[in-house]
Amino acid sequence: MIETIKKALGMSPSADYAQLVKEGAVILDVRTKGEYAGGHIKNSVNISVDQLQNNLHRLTDKNKAIITCCASGMRSGSAKRILESNGYTQVHNGGSWSGLQHKI
Repeated sequence: MIETIKKALGMSPSADYAQLVKEGAVILDVRTKGEYAGGHIKNSVNISVDQLQNNLHRLTDKNKAIITCCASGMRSGSAKRILESNGYTQVHNGGSWSGLQHKI
């Protein structure tokens, strides 16, 4: 059941987030600026999911790995779908930023 939910959210249970980061992956935090200011992963990029479509120019390499994160995994799943529909090829839903922080 949990794996079905994760798959529906676009989460990749087999992704090695630490390795992706070591290889230069971008961590994209799609929470609001206020949420981000309350805590975030060091060196992550903050573009709220509702502003992502208008800020794709900030993510210039469509072949570079991107790990999306938010508060729970819902908005990061939406961001993953937005990125993929715009030609980004290596997008991973990292779920919550706090959970992702422990995986990297």
